[in-house]
Amino acid sequence: MEIAKLHGQRQYRLVIARAVLAASICLGGTEVAFAFGGEFPSKVPVPANNPMTPAKIALGKQLFFDPRLSLTGDVSCETCHNVMGNGSDGLPLAFGVLGRVDTPRHAPSVFNAAFNTVQFWDGRANSLEAQAKGPILNHVEMGMPNAADLVRRLQEIPGYRDEFRKVFGDKGPITFEHVAQAIATYERTLVTPDSPYDRYVKGDKAALSSSAIAGMKTIRSFGCEACHAGPMFDNPGTPMGTGWFQKFPVQPHNPVCAKYVQKYHLMDDPGRFDVTHKAADMHVFKVPSWRNVALEAPYFHNGSVGTLQTAVRVMAACQLGLTVTNKQVNDIVSFLDSLTGKFPKETMPTLPETPNTTIMMNVSRLEKVAVKNAKK
Repeated sequence: MEIAKLHGQRQYRLVIARAVLAASICLGGTEVAFAFGGEFPSKVPVPANNPMTPAKIALGKQLFFDPRLSLTGDVSCETCHNVMGNGSDGLPLAFGVLGRVDTPRHAPSVFNAAFNTVQFWDGRANSLEAQAKGPILNHVEMGMPNAADLVRRLQEIPGYRDEFRKVFGDKGPITFEHVAQAIATYERTLVTPDSPYDRYVKGDKAALSSSAIAGMKTIRSFGCEACHAGPMFDNPGTPMGTGWFQKFPVQPHNPVCAKYVQKYHLMDDPGRFDVTHKAADMHVFKVPSWRNVALEAPYFHNGSVGTLQTAVRVMAACQLGLTVTNKQVNDIVSFLDSLTGKFPKETMPTLPETPNTTIMMNVSRLEKVAVKNAKK
């Protein structure tokens, strides 16, 4: 009886894994080979129209840290994506300008975002450059009413006029496009290689604990690589600009999952449906990377789950229909812990000043414009 029961569980897992695999191929839009893991990429993808240079990286870093890119002058990219820490803010939902609660989604880490084939939880941006533009003009996040007002503000800062000329030339160097290109270039330096798992893949078999190895085997037996594939554990090799998506939760009516759905509000967000308005994209999200996941609590698109152990249980129930044991959870978490890489040493940049004056006197006017735009 026990053998038959075990065989039934294995068959059930296989059926579920195949179903998830088929769904992923459909949602990803490209049929590709699935490979579990792999060594951390040696290079980041760089678009031909935005080559990396030391000067552009330095300018992008200044802009990333500069709160003057926001309406009120007190919110920067770094506010929600703290590169002195894990690249996020540790909050379920971030706060934007004027104390507004940010979008109903958790701020993902900026570390290794260079490898994302699309950006944002709903995949609406097909590049880091496109992503960099979004928060600046979002009335809840950084609040600038339009690109022209941002450009005018930066043009009032002598140091930026000089920096942009050095990077982009003398002809109209300060543009919204150039701002996004510089920020994206800096973000491509934020990578975290050389995790214990990477050392294990290279041949150091002592780099992983026995629990982590057991967790890796458990993950593979569950078929998790159907979604968390490839060296970044987020896609099986889809081209840049091509998203890799999955519905979450897959099994909301599973009794265990249903409790999680209610407790953590997992189905309040329509996900990619907001972008495509297609019924098939309801509650569909970009598959997140497992790299550094141990440091990126709280979890899921709404930041509702505070521990990785609970997140593992939620995923098992809601994606695979499984109830996992304490040992399985601990082993899986041990493996996920092994995906924490080495973070680059970051220092605060010196921002260009405006001697004898301030550029922040017109905030109230810009706020009126921003509010008007938000109502449209």
